[in-house]
Amino acid sequence: MAVASLTRFTVPVASDQSATSQGLLMPKLKYRFRVMFENFGISTPRTELTKQVVDFKRPDVTFDDITLDVYNSRVKLAGKHSWGDSTVNIRDDASGSISRLVGEQLQKQMDFFEQASAAAGIDYKFTTRCEMLDGGNGASTPVILETWELYGCYLQAADYGDLNYSASEPIQIALTLRFDNALQTPQGTGVGAAIPRLGGITATG
Repeated sequence: MAVASLTRFTVPVASDQSATSQGLLMPKLKYRFRVMFENFGISTPRTELTKQVVDFKRPDVTFDDITLDVYNSRVKLAGKHSWGDSTVNIRDDASGSISRLVGEQLQKQMDFFEQASAAAGIDYKFTTRCEMLDGGNGASTPVILETWELYGCYLQAADYGDLNYSASEPIQIALTLRFDNALQTPQGTGVGAAIPRLGGITATG
């Protein structure tokens, strides 16, 4: 059948690495996701935030460089890691639910009226969970393809945006999130997987 040719719509690889009839794998799609916030602000429910999310940036991590100068060359090692900021844009609704929750979170970090800051990070830090979905909805429960959990989050910046008489789009609040750690859950599916440290061998660079 001619439709069988669709199984060849991919990069040919050695027969011992992949089935010769294997087609292209279905990719994860950018628009199939949801973002949830735990311990964000004080009002409930927080599901209004999830329903008004426009976009979300998944985590990125970088490692500092360690350079060891040796006889005729250099050895490069990975140093301490650092998680980059994540961003999320949220539509500001007419009922004020979104701006109220964002304001509450900012007030937890810093009381702008009394000019008093939080005593400790645990008083205001929250957890952000981003789930990538397979497109299911309604009677077809969506399947979670990937989950990122960001721990120790706080708002590094909140931009309430501009107003414009010539514009025809909804107002958005742009949030910049800083966090302490990020894992793909359930553990074992990527970042956070139990990869044993090598031991019993000569330690070299």
